[in-house]
Amino acid sequence: MTVLADHTLLLALPAFAPAVVVVGVVVFVAMRDRRNSAGNNDAGNNDAETSDDGSHSENSAPGDHDGSP
Repeated sequence: MTVLADHTLLLALPAFAPAVVVVGVVVFVAMRDRRNSAGNNDAGNNDAETSDDGSHSENSAPGDHDGSP
């Protein structure tokens, strides 16, 4: 009895490896940015106003950002 090897997973690896690398880099950058922004909350560098309890309030009026009436 002869058993032939199935190499489909081995042949598919070059197609999926770049996608896995891209996902890893995106997750790494997102985690690093989230960690950095957690340290910057105390410094008040956010665009939204932060109250003492950590909740955010943003102005949603359409004319506030570009100066138009």
